[in-house]
Amino acid sequence: MPSTALRVLAVVRIATGMVFLWPFLDKALGLGYSTASENAWVRGGSPAEGYLSSVTVGPLESVFQSWAGVALVDWLYMAGMGGLGISLVLGIGLRVTAIAGPLLMLTLWLSMYPPARHASDGTPTMSTNPLIDQHVVFAGVMVAVALCSAGRVYGLGGWWERTQLVRSFPWLR
Repeated sequence: MPSTALRVLAVVRIATGMVFLWPFLDKALGLGYSTASENAWVRGGSPAEGYLSSVTVGPLESVFQSWAGVALVDWLYMAGMGGLGISLVLGIGLRVTAIAGPLLMLTLWLSMYPPARHASDGTPTMSTNPLIDQHVVFAGVMVAVALCSAGRVYGLGGWWERTQLVRSFPWLR
């Protein structure tokens, strides 16, 4: 029987997975939350364009804005969001997630650098902590669930590890 700590970490893993899986589904299908149906990826919309074109601060502003609407960027973004979401919710491939997830989080964090900015009316438009925001926390969660093999609890991690694919390529664990 898993310890209480592993059960809690498994629940955190699943919740974090939903943080990534839900936007993937909404942007892909246009479920009407942050993405209108007519802007869905399946209808030709660009999932990353709105975010990237709204980057208005930092030394990398022009780089991120130039990526807005680029098909390869959309594919990489959606593969990252969907892959992280599926991996975390199901508890499979967490070693890959522990590397790919923090890389995606670093990219998103850099797009908001410097993170403390305010709108013309003085309200914060981004994180007001110059170092730690949700991207850093999510990266830490992804590493922790992989290190603790949290996919075995409330997930398919145990089954995944016994598959021929993972036995042939243990780094996929």
